[in-house]
Order: sequence, then structure tokens, then C-alpha cells
Amino acid sequence: MVHPLARVSLVAAAGFAAATALAADKKDKVEAMSEQETRYICPNAGGGAIDCYLHAVEHLYTMCRQVKSIEIIEFGYEHATDGVNGAKSQYCVDKQKNHIARPYQLALREATGNRTATDQIRALYELWQQALAELMWIPGEKDDEYKTRVARPYEAFSERATIVRTSLSVPAAAAPASGPGTTAAAPSAKKSTN
Repeated sequence: MVHPLARVSLVAAAGFAAATALAADKKDKVEAMSEQETRYICPNAGGGAIDCYLHAVEHLYTMCRQVKSIEIIEFGYEHATDGVNGAKSQYCVDKQKNHIARPYQLALREATGNRTATDQIRALYELWQQALAELMWIPGEKDDEYKTRVARPYEAFSERATIVRTSLSVPAAAAPASGPGTTAAAPSAKKSTN
């Protein structure tokens, strides 16, 4: 026969474990993105914060590039930013900067411990912001020159994403810090055994 206090201890321990698991699950859901956000921001991602971020960079850039194309179709290159004509694309840039903030932070958190990956995630974010700023037509630029210039960031996005994915496939301790925008990892201090 089991002592009544033992039963109470078992029930209390089970209740504590369930409450702890529930709290951890709730915390993960708060920190992660909702399914609806994920479908909007990174619809082609297979899973994980880094994959979402890498896909979001390209996807959100494409959205603003398309908005800018619509402005150019409506008003022509020369007048696409006159008065309020450029308001749609500026709103798109502001909106997508807000949308990428959470995937960026979650990707950095997921890459913690891998210096190359975190450096490349940061470099990709800077590249993405620069590409958005350069969506504007440069006076005197021909149609084909503009289209080629605004398509060029996709190659750079892909190169950075490949570096991130490759660095994550190598164990963190063995991952070399290489590629543009990286710095060497600090040597780890050896623990003394007493």
C-alpha cells in the first residue's frame, strides 16, 4: 500500500512538471512567430528561424520591388517619386523593415554559438536594407539598366544564405570564420581541472 503523503508528492510533482512544460510551451509561442506571420513573411521556408529569415529577405525585397515597379508603370521613371507618387514604395519599405525584425532576431538567437552564421545573418540584413534603399531609379538610367540593377541583390542574397547554411552544417567549434563581412572567432579559454 502506498502512503497517502507519497501520493500527494507524486501528484504535486506531476502537476509541477505539467505546469513547467505548459509555461515553456507558452514562452516558445510568444517568442516565435505565429503561423499566419510565418506564411506571410517567409512562405517558402521549410522550418526554423534561420530558414525563415533567409527566405524572408528575398521575399520581402521582392514585395517592395514589385510595388516600385507599379509606381514606375503608373507614373514613369522620371515622375515615380514626384510628390506623393513614391508613397506606396516608401510605405512598403517601412512595413517590410518592421516585418523582418522578428525573423532577424530569432535567426540570430538560433545561430548563437556559430560566429560565421551570426556575422553573415547580420551582413545579409545590412545588404537587404541597402538593396531596399537602392530601389529608386537613378536619373538618366535606361530601363534595362534599372531592371538589371534591382535584380542584382538576389544573387548576393543567395550567396549569403549559402554561407549561412554551410556554416551551420559544420559543427560550431570547427566552423571557420570566412567570407565577406566576417571576423575571426575569439579563442576559447581552456578550463583548468583541479
